[in-house]
Amino acid sequence: MFDLVASAESTAEASTSSGSGIGMTVVYIVVMIAIFYFLLIRPQKKREKQTRSMLDDLRAGDEVITIGGVMGIVVSIKDESVLIASGANNTKLRFEKSAIKEVLTVHDEEAPEIEDAEEESAEEKPDKKSKK
Repeated sequence: MFDLVASAESTAEASTSSGSGIGMTVVYIVVMIAIFYFLLIRPQKKREKQTRSMLDDLRAGDEVITIGGVMGIVVSIKDESVLIASGANNTKLRFEKSAIKEVLTVHDEEAPEIEDAEEESAEEKPDKKSKK
């Protein structure tokens, strides 16, 4: 009879300890998924977004480097292809947009604001001269 009571007590202890073990395992799995997300998935999506933005902003006249190392100037852009002039003879090569590694030309988005400020200052200058 004492054996039955002892085995019942040991079974009860085992079930409570395995319940906490499962909880810790679930927490461990959730932490691992979070680590993978923040170290692998999120940075990859950020790079994809930057690349897509770079290719969408590509214009004729931009200086680019392809994934093969060819440097040139964009002549024309079609849906998914880019015509690049490269070398001393301006040899024209057609590449897919996805083959563009880097755009070396910097587009100034703030340039219109600077031009507006120059126009305002130019308008003010004649007023100063007319007062004299």
